[in-house]
Amino acid sequence: MTTTLDRRLAAVLALPLALALAGCANPENGGDVSASEPPAGPGAPTGPVGATPQPPSPTAPRPTAPTPTAPAPAASTGRPPLSATDLPTLRPPTGPPRQPTDQRKPNVLAGRLSHGGSGPCYTLVTDDGQEHALYGPDQGTWPTGTWVRVTVGPPPAGVECGPGRLVGLLRIERVG
Repeated sequence: MTTTLDRRLAAVLALPLALALAGCANPENGGDVSASEPPAGPGAPTGPVGATPQPPSPTAPRPTAPTPTAPAPAASTGRPPLSATDLPTLRPPTGPPRQPTDQRKPNVLAGRLSHGGSGPCYTLVTDDGQEHALYGPDQGTWPTGTWVRVTVGPPPAGVECGPGRLVGLLRIERVG
């Protein structure tokens, strides 16, 4: 019983392999050869469609397994290969920009503290040499010479903090 079952299983598993080796599958489309198209190749029946095929003669060459083909180039799909396309580039400018391209926030300043301490008054000197008198309670202790970035707000009323333009200190952080 098991030998009959083993033979049937082997026959079922060998059928797709035999069909592929016989050239009955169309490798380009993955489909079968239709009844109107006679199979081509050595050992293929040459009779009319629907006729009983004759076994090949013992001296006829045996069909060989199809060789794997290289994937189709991208040109056959209508798209050029990625390496053949040019990178997108910007057009040359028509003139200088009308607005500055490096907009700074007007309420953020950076520079070195020329007068530090435990607050609430500090003096900041920016890179362009402008002095700013900063007033900010509870901002911590900052040593003189520290490079900082500060966020400022409107000047407080009735406060005097030293030389420079008076501004309110909202936030201070060390840089560099």
